[in-house]
Amino acid sequence: MEIARAAAGLFVRQGLKATRAEDIAQAAGIAPRTFYRYFAAKEEAIAPLYEAGARRWVEAVRAAPPGTSVPQALEDAARSMLRPGAGVSSDSWAWVRTLVRLAHSNPSLRRVWAEVCQTSERALAEVLASRVPAGTAADNDAGHADGAAGARSAAADARLRFAAAVAIAAIRAAVEGWAAGDGPNEGPQGPAELAVANLATLRHFPWDDLTAS
Repeated sequence: MEIARAAAGLFVRQGLKATRAEDIAQAAGIAPRTFYRYFAAKEEAIAPLYEAGARRWVEAVRAAPPGTSVPQALEDAARSMLRPGAGVSSDSWAWVRTLVRLAHSNPSLRRVWAEVCQTSERALAEVLASRVPAGTAADNDAGHADGAAGARSAAADARLRFAAAVAIAAIRAAVEGWAAGDGPNEGPQGPAELAVANLATLRHFPWDDLTAS
């Protein structure tokens, strides 16, 4: 993570093009060969920061109290992790804005950002599956004696993956939209409330159907 922080600091202060992998290594206090042991290119160096933010949000969804509806868990996690002083410190939001803008304008960094989002979709799908109990054998495979109790049908799994993709896209669009402008870090135009507004579409997702699919 020290290498990622060093890379982010240089990208923010002097720009992506002006920063070399060797500069990142020097700032992190490591040899260039050590840098290349972990990363193939300078753009990859900030992937751990993107990943850490995405992971905190997914884990916040996982940690929602039992009985919390999935839409509420998603929205609460967004409010919790995208508020200044919560998931990201107040002073770090300027960095977040710049790093997301860089991801939008640079193809290599955009690929790193997209890969992190894709990985987050898979992680979130697993969390959603744990929060939406599968149905009984009779529910899932009516009329078939070999239907395992608690198994979820392929169709239900596909819908869960779709819901996870929508949720991640909602967060991504909110953060990117906020970063593209000069809006405040909080309030109706802040990333948290923009994300919650996007996530509202999942309030109407047929969650209850997944327990009997």
